[in-house]
Amino acid sequence: MRKLPSENKIAVYGIALMMAHNGFIIINPFMKKLIFDLPQKIYNFQSWQEVIIFLGVLEIPSFMIGFLILLMSCVILMRTRISWIFSIILLSSMIFLNIFISNHAYINSFYQFITLSSLIFYWKVFSKSNIGSTSILATASIISLIFYGILGSLYLGDQFTPKIESLPDAFYFVIVCMSTVGFGDIVPHTSFARIFTITVIIFGITIFAASVASIAGSLIRNNISRILHGGFAHVTRNNHYIIIGSSSLTQNVCQVLFTNGTIITVICPPGSKNLFPENMDVIEGDPSSAVTLKAAGADKAKYVVTLMESDADNAFNILAAKEIADESTKIISLANKSQNITKIKGTHPDGILSLEQLCCEIIVRTLNGDSINNDVLESFFSKTSSNN
Repeated sequence: MRKLPSENKIAVYGIALMMAHNGFIIINPFMKKLIFDLPQKIYNFQSWQEVIIFLGVLEIPSFMIGFLILLMSCVILMRTRISWIFSIILLSSMIFLNIFISNHAYINSFYQFITLSSLIFYWKVFSKSNIGSTSILATASIISLIFYGILGSLYLGDQFTPKIESLPDAFYFVIVCMSTVGFGDIVPHTSFARIFTITVIIFGITIFAASVASIAGSLIRNNISRILHGGFAHVTRNNHYIIIGSSSLTQNVCQVLFTNGTIITVICPPGSKNLFPENMDVIEGDPSSAVTLKAAGADKAKYVVTLMESDADNAFNILAAKEIADESTKIISLANKSQNITKIKGTHPDGILSLEQLCCEIIVRTLNGDSINNDVLESFFSKTSSNN
């Protein structure tokens, strides 16, 4: 993973702090009114519409945007592209709301514009894709839409038949609209109420579809990446070769087999996976464990070849593989020292490869002028098999 330069890291934290400050400035007036003023007058209100008017029809959307900006100040630290896009949209919406609708807070708008410019200037830093941030933003969008729908339903309550006068009724109506079920038990009877209902339906469909697409898209991209890089090689672990070990001999054998198009699964000790190519199917674990061998598909393998640097480990691997492997699976072991061949034969593998004996055979044939061909290996394995 490429390390983020210190300059960009400072910029990310600086932008996050600016966004948090912006969010606090936006929600502060509304929170003061909600905490200090509303409790003193709550009993004077006759309907939810009066409460909403007291809090401010335009201040409530500002509070929602400010709260989301405050939330985004945390999510933006993940440096994901979707959090950057959401931040741009929220800050732009707040600037538009301040200048063209509220006609005040020009100083705040200037501060928000500076934050927006910083986000645009450092756009390359926010290039990650993270399902966690996508889930957070999807949840925040759905909650915001529900909040918007409930407030709108209560504010326009007398424009519906029957009237919406309670929080449960408003929540029920919003969920029905967002899900596009449309029972028809609550119906808008004015143009303004119908337009509001249409916005809830459209926003509901859009947010739900975008949320599902974003989360599913991240999962699909990750799965495709894993497939392309061998992460799902276990799907084709059938009639394949299992190579056990992490030595230079193991690495060379695996590389040749893999280059030739042979389907292989490597079982290596923990911490040695980086010795093999990323697109190779590699499992870290104890090769003498039944769990590891089953995960590697030993019961469906064509060959199980143990090339550990310890002959004792190879013997244990043979015994474990014989318990899991099918009768048609051939088990071959490396004998690092020729004096251990007899001990390894006691585990009854299908073949034993001793580099010492093989090198000795090649040297003797070379000195005697005999030809070296495939008969050398064939006779070598046949002798091993016959002795078993």
